[in-house]
Amino acid sequence: MCGITGFWDIKSGLSKEALLNLAEKMAQKIAERGPDSFGSWCDESLGLAFGHRRLSIVDLSPNGHQPMVSSSDRMVLSYNGEIYNTAELRAELERANPNLRFRGNSDTEVILEGCQHWGVEATCKRLIGMFAFSLWDREDKKLYLVRDRLGIKPLYWGFHRGVLFFGSQPKSFAPHPKWQPEIDQSALTAYFRYNYVPTPFSIFKDIQKLNPGSILSIDQAGNKKETRFWSFEEVAEKAIMARQRKSIQSEHELIEDLDTLLRDAVKRRMVADVPLGAFLSGGIDSSTVVALMQAQSKQPIKTFSIGFHEQAYDEAQYAARIAKHLGTDHHELYVTDSAAQAVIPSIPTWCDEPFADSSQIPTFLVSQLARQHVTVSLSGDGGDELFAGYNRYFIGHALWQKMKFLPSWLKQTAAAGILKIPPSQWDKLFRFVPQAVRPRLAGDKLHKLANVLKFPSSELFYRMLVSQWEAPHELLLGNVLEPQFYPWTSSKLPPTEQFIERMQCMDILSYLPDDILAKVDRASMAVSLEARVPLLDHRLVEFSWQLPFAMKYRRGQGKWILRQVLNKYVPKEFFERPKMGFGVPIDVWLRGPLREWAEHLLSEERIKADGILNPTPIRQRWQEHLSGQRNWHYSLWGVLMFQAWKERWGF
Repeated sequence: MCGITGFWDIKSGLSKEALLNLAEKMAQKIAERGPDSFGSWCDESLGLAFGHRRLSIVDLSPNGHQPMVSSSDRMVLSYNGEIYNTAELRAELERANPNLRFRGNSDTEVILEGCQHWGVEATCKRLIGMFAFSLWDREDKKLYLVRDRLGIKPLYWGFHRGVLFFGSQPKSFAPHPKWQPEIDQSALTAYFRYNYVPTPFSIFKDIQKLNPGSILSIDQAGNKKETRFWSFEEVAEKAIMARQRKSIQSEHELIEDLDTLLRDAVKRRMVADVPLGAFLSGGIDSSTVVALMQAQSKQPIKTFSIGFHEQAYDEAQYAARIAKHLGTDHHELYVTDSAAQAVIPSIPTWCDEPFADSSQIPTFLVSQLARQHVTVSLSGDGGDELFAGYNRYFIGHALWQKMKFLPSWLKQTAAAGILKIPPSQWDKLFRFVPQAVRPRLAGDKLHKLANVLKFPSSELFYRMLVSQWEAPHELLLGNVLEPQFYPWTSSKLPPTEQFIERMQCMDILSYLPDDILAKVDRASMAVSLEARVPLLDHRLVEFSWQLPFAMKYRRGQGKWILRQVLNKYVPKEFFERPKMGFGVPIDVWLRGPLREWAEHLLSEERIKADGILNPTPIRQRWQEHLSGQRNWHYSLWGVLMFQAWKERWGF
């Protein structure tokens, strides 16, 4: 895992020494992504420069140093990621070119020689792994920017004040004299809706995130062309159309096929020349990954869990039970409120954009714990999106089934009836519901659901379910429009009639890369830890969408087939329990130890002085939250993280 950065300014007129010096300063801004070594390269005649920070994982020798020049001297590569079929690709290249002599064993060299031999797109299609890279073709005078299929690794790019900037994180652009960032207020409205900035937007004017599975080529004249070497939408559509073939197989055969594919995906991600372990929450996804790691290891796998003293947030006890059953070398840390809260001031430093998924806090803490023992850690991220695991899928599905045929007037009447009863009263009524199936913050959730009854399409219905502010444009001063965002457009989604699958599609296109994977990347890289996600092997993604829907969702429960695989290694009673989120009690903290900090950031005087936000709706929610009338912690956390980010970066 590494960090890349660079710029292209044909009119810069800078000397080679000045270009390299600037690239070094830019790379230094993301030094935590690669603390082991630094490299730079430039083409003085074109004003093009690459900067690189290396976290050495495979081939720790200088032979893996970047930026790397190809054996023919034609291509230059600066790369972040990990390729898991390096050995096969290397052998294929050696057969095709007997005169080729590899200088080392790094995956960087295989990508580089592959791009020269097969071309960029053909090489990308061969790669199994996570990657983002910049590649300069000296012969064609073209720059290529590439991002992996699912968006596991980040890549920002854009023309700003006549300069093309590109890199893993925008903070690396800061040393460049022409970098004068401005907030993109349209993107900010999208942020307040989702608590993250969705691709292709970024919080900075002129800067975008490269779409997953994309290759962007740029020539000397600034002409650019974006192509897709892999498209989730196309993969899902073809898989849905071809499901008939899979339905012929028995359930046992499909379970065995998934087990075989999972084993291979996990085994490939266990290759490293440094210590390796895994995050273990005790849930189905991480337990499956750890079980398959331990089944293929002669030594106890190192596993890591974070525990909280609040019972509603603590999964460490379940993780410890599974670790003991599997025989792993388990490490756990019970975190106090004060230790968790101490992470908050640092979040804007390692999240270049405002980002408000509060599970960023435990993700950072478990990464910090793991880094004390290993340099690489596998995680179970992606299982919910692939195998239908989120509770909101089932809640949304049940509601949509009930309401989709109701006349509009009846929906409005039902919504009005729900809204007449305050959330606190709904909470009291829900005390009669068994705790095992009782939703947290039931009153707030019912009020939110009442507000979605008016939406006619499943896409807009689901967007409302995941929205933190129903009308985010009202938070900004002036007439700022929310950008059009294609995952919520029906015509772009694969042709499935299953509402849950449509929700999965939308999550894979946005929530997964822009929230889940962004969180894991920033939190792990902040402590120089490489996080690998075997469940997002693209072969697994393709397989999961070929499965009959009943293999994922059955009798009101998701991940059916994944549960069957895990049951081969772990007894069901160890993991069959209500799903818990990986979070912290932000709602309680905002009324207690974080109240003074939040009041400082949310004060009416401060908001007015900044001249960006409208204080009225924010102050109203803040007062309602403090009084206990409502639990607005999700939407308020979004505002707080923006305010803290803005303060940290000087806007």
